[in-house]
Amino acid sequence: MTSMDRRSFLKTTAAVGLTTVPAARTGASVTADDDPLGIRREFPVTEKMTYINTAYVGPFPKVVYEAALRYAEEQLLNPAVGLDISMERKEKARTKFAELFGAKPEEIALLFSTSDGENTITEAFDLKAGDNVVIDELHFITTFVLYRELEKSKGIELRIVRHKDGRAPIEAFEELTDKRTRLLSVAWVSNRNGYRHNLRALSDLAHRNGALLFADGIQAIGTFPVNLHDEGVDFACANSYKWLLSSWGSAPFYVREEHLERIPPDRFGHNQVAENLPDLHFRLQSSAKKYEYAGLNYGAVAQLEASLGFLKQVGLARIEQTTVALARELREGIAKLGFQMFTPPDNPSPIVSFTHGRDPKRVKELLEAENISVTLREENTQIRASVALFNNRSDIQHLLSALAKLA
Repeated sequence: MTSMDRRSFLKTTAAVGLTTVPAARTGASVTADDDPLGIRREFPVTEKMTYINTAYVGPFPKVVYEAALRYAEEQLLNPAVGLDISMERKEKARTKFAELFGAKPEEIALLFSTSDGENTITEAFDLKAGDNVVIDELHFITTFVLYRELEKSKGIELRIVRHKDGRAPIEAFEELTDKRTRLLSVAWVSNRNGYRHNLRALSDLAHRNGALLFADGIQAIGTFPVNLHDEGVDFACANSYKWLLSSWGSAPFYVREEHLERIPPDRFGHNQVAENLPDLHFRLQSSAKKYEYAGLNYGAVAQLEASLGFLKQVGLARIEQTTVALARELREGIAKLGFQMFTPPDNPSPIVSFTHGRDPKRVKELLEAENISVTLREENTQIRASVALFNNRSDIQHLLSALAKLA
């Protein structure tokens, strides 16, 4: 068991009103332990298994599933009208994302993947020999692939902050950042162990040295309240299929307004046209829409638009308070069982990673037998669990009970 008992957990969540659940949504017999945010019934996956794996793929809430069905029906019955509706939804999604995460609609593009965003930025930077880029060891693999290629093709220097006990603190970035640093790039919340960066401190460091900051927000956006303007980040990108609770293919891309002229699109197509001019000339979009060079995955956009409304209704602050409290309970319980933790203590994210030290085959068989979905990582030597807004203490205790069989 963990050091956080039911009373202390309820004290944490009650401070922000998490234990007040509308009876019409949850039923009179449902307690705050069962459904701290009053939305568990919106996620049918919870009836099938113990799903603590949103950092891998987020499940649909019912409202997103319904949006997907509506889109499919439009394509089935009247695709021309459906496309017109999709154009409207795209702008609604852009506006909803901007309002929810502290940006202007003009600063938001909808790309296909998070990788698209960072590639667009680096292409615009005209990197050359003598320049350096600072990242950390807890970043996602795409970033390492990208900058290793730029080392070979552009002659830049890639500087990697090594983690210490699962952390990559600002002091370590300061040691590697200088006046030849062009860009700092971080996974805002690490996919490897959930370590959450202080983005404001990193942006201040970058700007003091004349550099800019890119944040991969795929494991951050949707898990806690965010104001992109206040964070000082220059560029950020997320995607729809994890904590934004939709499917693949709609990646909100933020470019701070002052950088829009500096960052041109790296490819071109019909979707960027703002105005047709004589003799087949064109005026292109000047907002972040200019990065949307072609048609989008409008099915994913429809789902994203629905999920953004759902997240706003639930409340990002409530989501953070609940999931972080449950993740800390989980981390404490795993540590007490004697496993080697990769996630540092008191880390404000919903992701918990640890080395299990057992035969991976046995671990897989146990998780399958218990009907628990988590992620095996690092060549199956680690387990990563990720607590979402629909999880409850029973889910946490189920995973801890299963792990106790390995301890």
